[in-house]
Order: sequence, then structure tokens, then C-alpha cells
Amino acid sequence: MKGLIIKNTGNDYVVRTHDGKNRICRLKGSFRIKGIKSTSPVTVGDYVEFDDAGYITELYERKNYIVRKPTNLSKQLHIIAANLDQAILVVTIKRPVTLTMFIDRFLATAEAYRVPTILVFNKIDLLNKAEKNHLNELIQIYKNIGYQCLTISAAKGDGIDTLKTLLANKISLLSGNSGVGKSTIINQIVPNSAAKTGKVSTTHQKGVHTTTFSEMYEIDTNTFLIDTPGIKGFGMVNMNEEEISHFFIEIFKISKQCYFNNCSHRHEPDCAVLKAVNEGQIATSRYESYLSILEDVSEGKYR
Repeated sequence: MKGLIIKNTGNDYVVRTHDGKNRICRLKGSFRIKGIKSTSPVTVGDYVEFDDAGYITELYERKNYIVRKPTNLSKQLHIIAANLDQAILVVTIKRPVTLTMFIDRFLATAEAYRVPTILVFNKIDLLNKAEKNHLNELIQIYKNIGYQCLTISAAKGDGIDTLKTLLANKISLLSGNSGVGKSTIINQIVPNSAAKTGKVSTTHQKGVHTTTFSEMYEIDTNTFLIDTPGIKGFGMVNMNEEEISHFFIEIFKISKQCYFNNCSHRHEPDCAVLKAVNEGQIATSRYESYLSILEDVSEGKYR
């Protein structure tokens, strides 16, 4: 029987069948996906076959998925979700601070796995004038690249209706650091979801995990939102040095003007990317994120 994985609870998977019924299924110990060493071979958003005993027997081909390396530098991958129409990355300027390095690593991975991404800046009600200016600067950076940006206050409900329209008729992944307000967004959008919310640590200004496992919520007919545990770090996966620039949209576009075809954009003469950074056409934060990933890959950190 065919079904859609809507929740992962560790050893068990909740699989929804075509008639809307949920079935608890498990993987056999021998179940593996050829070519992928993952912390779990199947994930929320996957279509699978399962037998009468409730064992998953087959995984259908994915149209895409998004994946990261665990920050403990495990040799295995962590597949966050599959078969996505888009990703919603929730970002906060404070309580906690979302680093641009994290944003850019997520966006680069989403580009690599062909998942369109929207940036949602939450908790705007907490910002003072200087922080609002910083927010506007960030929004301008990402809008100039081509990313859609939305500002909301999930706690107050501001901007939620606009977010709902962006989710309509799509399967969307909701992601971000712990504490950025993903569960509050879920509670605003999904009736009777009762997603558990948590507080940000006053000591470290970092969020604590409130979502333990990934789960797909049905908002409306053909509209689904996948909630995932908060991510602290984002290790890159299966990238060669020469292709990293391909996943930074603005760097890839300008790199076509470089003198050398294999330009790394670090020190080569007549590098159009370095010139664009110096002239402010490419944001310094984006270039620094690019260099950071380049350094990690060249050192073999995520292989």
C-alpha cells in the first residue's frame, strides 16, 4: 500500500494513505537507500510502500530533498524533508540572533537541492530603531539577490495572513534556529495544532528545542507545512570547491566575467567577484559566507 510519511517519531513513522487514514509503520533493519548514508533512510514528505505488517518496503523517487551534515561531523547525512515546493527559513534579529553565516549556508544548500526559499523575519515587534535598520539592511541584501522576504510578528499575529497566502497549495518546509518562533507560527496557521513553544535562554540568548521530531501539518486541501526541530548549525554536504559559487546566485552571475574560468574568487587577478565585493555590488557578509564554506570543503571537514 502507498502512503505519505507525515511524521517521524524516531523508530516509528506515521504514514497517511490515499483515503486519509494514518498508519504507524517501521523500517526493517535491512532497509537502505543505495548511495545515501543517512541518519534515517526515509523522512517526512517521502512517498513509500508498506506491507500489511506495517513495514516500509519501498521508497518512491524524490523530486528533491534538503539535507545537512550534523554539527558533530558525523559521516552520515541528515535528510530534513523531501518532495518540497519551497522552504520557509525563519530568521530573527534578536532573541536569538540568526547569523548571516547560517542563513547563507541554508540558502546555498537549498539552491543545491533545487528548493526555492523564502526568508521570514520574525519577532519584529521586539526591535529598537537600530535593530530595525539592521533588519532593513539584511532584507535589502537578500531582496537584491532575488529572495522573497517577509516580516512578521507571530506572537501578535502580524503578517500571518500574508504568510498563509505564500503557503497556499504548496508543501513547505519550516526551518530555522531553535527559538526563532516556528512553533508559534504553526499555532497561528494550523488550527488545533498545539505545537509546543519554548522560551529563549536569558543567559545565552539562544533557543531551546521544543520540536523533537519532524511533522507535516495539513493547513488546507493541497497545503502542507513541515515543522522540524530547530537547527543550531548547518554543515554543507557533497560540494566540490569549484561548484560552491554556483549556489550563491549573485556570485555565480558575476563570476562569468572573471578572467579565469576556474577562478576561486579569493586571490586571482582580474576577478570580477572580488571587484564586485570591493565596489559593494556583492555584500561582504555573503562573500564571507562563501569563503567559510570554501574553507570547510577544502579542509575536508564535511566529507
